[in-house]
Amino acid sequence: MSTTAIPTHCPAAPLLTRMSTRRVSILGALFIAIGPIAMGLYTPAMAEVVSAYDTTNALVKMTLTLYFAGFATAQLIAGPLSDALGRRPVIIGFMMIFVAASLLALIAPTIETLIAARFVQGIGASAGVAISRALVRDMFEGDESSRIMNLMGIILAMAPALAPTIGGVLVTHTGWRSVFAMMMLLGAAVIALTVWGLRETVTPDRSRLNLRHLGRSYLTLVANRHFMTASLTIAGTIGAIYAQATILPFILMQRLGLSPTEFGIGMLMQSGSFLVSSLTLRQLMKHHSAYRLVTPGLALVALGSGLILTLLVGEPTFLRVMVPVAFYTFGIAFVMPAMSTAALAPFPHIAGAASSLMGFMQMGAGLLVGSLAALFHDQVIALAILIPIMGVVACLSYIIYRRPPHRAEPEPREGAISGPPVGRSMMPTKEE
Repeated sequence: MSTTAIPTHCPAAPLLTRMSTRRVSILGALFIAIGPIAMGLYTPAMAEVVSAYDTTNALVKMTLTLYFAGFATAQLIAGPLSDALGRRPVIIGFMMIFVAASLLALIAPTIETLIAARFVQGIGASAGVAISRALVRDMFEGDESSRIMNLMGIILAMAPALAPTIGGVLVTHTGWRSVFAMMMLLGAAVIALTVWGLRETVTPDRSRLNLRHLGRSYLTLVANRHFMTASLTIAGTIGAIYAQATILPFILMQRLGLSPTEFGIGMLMQSGSFLVSSLTLRQLMKHHSAYRLVTPGLALVALGSGLILTLLVGEPTFLRVMVPVAFYTFGIAFVMPAMSTAALAPFPHIAGAASSLMGFMQMGAGLLVGSLAALFHDQVIALAILIPIMGVVACLSYIIYRRPPHRAEPEPREGAISGPPVGRSMMPTKEE
């Protein structure tokens, strides 16, 4: 398959030949990265926000928790909307919401206004996650899809890797409100690049704008073991990154005394680990199917979980916290491309809905665990208990996913590398 080849089953195939693999990868990574970037820019400012509004840690945590809530739940609407109206108008519309909410956060006179603005920001950023993966599903299949997901992961790692560092510098030198000005600029840039570079990849079908069709799509997905176990594997891995975003700022800055700038630099151990892992995976995929590399990735997730669990004993230090996080994150990059492709592959007719539900599950996992962490008096204990639980969920979900009946296709292709697919299909073969 060439870099611009289109699956013959795709209804919009005539429209798709105008975008290359590189363009899809860059635009998809940009869409999926805007949410984590907005989160990474903000986290170094959280301690300053407490002082600025003379409020409590709990209320400031709400600015992050409700951002996640908007981010997670709005995906369930954004994806199906893009199936019905097209990918381009939906991403542009949601990013306009993001820019407007960033402006409101910039001028927020009270903590309550900031909380509301952050919730709406999450809604605006949500479309990026759903649409980025749907774009790949619209145009590519198998290991080629996994390679694009991997390239998106590399770009995704680079941007949020820098976001906490940039956020820390902005907070230190220009004040905490400047992070929202930066978000406005990023949102405007995404809109401009979408208008200039994104070609439509689906034929809009307004008949899908009804609750019955939407409900039937989600019921199809929830009832499918293949989709749910693949998505839960992703939720237990990528979801941990979002959960840690609500926990690590308070451990590293309040418990260990790091400044906002030091916190941003310290977080490079997490995002840098993901970047190195993504680059390593890209080299390994030249000789091995991405599908076969999931198991080593989950082994690293399990190792990281075990090391995080040791924080229950003794005093935390920067390395005792971040080295286990780095191991866990290194494993995530091995899991994400193949399992994302595998989860979406059987559902070309509802790719937006499938991508939305998968994104909702991973963000929802982060939101749930982050909310549970707020109930702990000691955030170190919260990290030591809750993140290993997510690792266990990911590993068990993958074990169930691999149980018969099971087949390699239409997951990342193994046939050309390691033999033909095995087992029998349990996925739908036509639109339901």
